[in-house]
Amino acid sequence: MISSVPDDITTQQPQGATVSTVVVPHLSQRELAEEVRRIAGRPAEWVSRVRLDPEGRWYEQIHVDDRYELWLISWLPGQSTGFHDHGGANGAFSVVWGALDERVAPRSGIAAAVRPVTQGVVRAFGPRYVHDVRNTARDSVAVSVHAYSPPLSAMTRYELTPGGLVATATETRESW
Repeated sequence: MISSVPDDITTQQPQGATVSTVVVPHLSQRELAEEVRRIAGRPAEWVSRVRLDPEGRWYEQIHVDDRYELWLISWLPGQSTGFHDHGGANGAFSVVWGALDERVAPRSGIAAAVRPVTQGVVRAFGPRYVHDVRNTARDSVAVSVHAYSPPLSAMTRYELTPGGLVATATETRESW
């Protein structure tokens, strides 16, 4: 057995000493947007990973550490996320091919605001943000890069009803 402490030495924490933990800082919305711009501008790092799946959006995590994660997502015409949050994480995304529409959940009422996201545009958001991203093109593929901090551990899915958003399910990392 290999040990970093020889068998004949015992270690004890001094009485009254406190144990400190390392807190890993999360990336801000601005920092995530910068990271998305950086990776979007380096297609050699991700273009060979893009896949298309007629059954649903294709996605691959292309980076993860304690601070943030990056995802690459491809979208065929008509594919969408449905309304969802990001489980308390900050986020940012950018389209690198094609175009997407982002429907932002209303704070009140039932009409969702639709914002086009074209190539090079970066959207950044905070932890309570609920949106639906979709490829509304009739004949064009879209590819996007997404960043989250801290890395996602759960996402809640919602339905937009006449009474507002209603939570319908929560997904955890294990289901991705």
